[in-house]
Amino acid sequence: MRVASVGGLLAFFALAAAAQTPGARAPDFALADTAGNSVKLGDFRGRYVVLEWTNPECPFVRMHYASRNMQELQKEWGAKDVVWLSINSTSASSREWKTPAQMADWMRAQGAAQRATLLDGTSATARAYGAKTTPQMIVIGPDGNVVYNGAIDDRRSTNPVDAKLAHNYVSAALTEAQAGRKVTVASTTPYGCSIKY
Repeated sequence: MRVASVGGLLAFFALAAAAQTPGARAPDFALADTAGNSVKLGDFRGRYVVLEWTNPECPFVRMHYASRNMQELQKEWGAKDVVWLSINSTSASSREWKTPAQMADWMRAQGAAQRATLLDGTSATARAYGAKTTPQMIVIGPDGNVVYNGAIDDRRSTNPVDAKLAHNYVSAALTEAQAGRKVTVASTTPYGCSIKY
């Protein structure tokens, strides 16, 4: 039984690692948003989708919102028909877990402009993607494959000034992909706070 469990665990991690690889099929999911509505990744086939892992308790996340960097990205790319989904995968058993109302209130206070804020209280979607940090960013193409996975930018910092000086990997990937060009940097090491599984 133990051998089977270990084998199953290894297979799961192999699938999660594959999901992170640019060019791989993005795992489908259905999560409730802060209003209780079900949001399915598959509903957005044919469009670019950005997955933004978030946690209001993380200083790196707070920096990207305090600087207005995240909201500006959400607005810019939303206007270009990109579906932006923020996902809080903090386990419901963690002291950092937020109720749907708390997440909605926090995002509203930030002036966030994503398509939806999703709650992944079992962390199952984060595990399926091998997501490790907040913020971690994944861009999915219209064909349902991963285009980019990794850090939001090249400055590991909690200083709001740095958000404006950084090279933004998400914008670069979307710009190249929408122009039909190969994404120059398709994978980077994400930085931030660990997701509280």
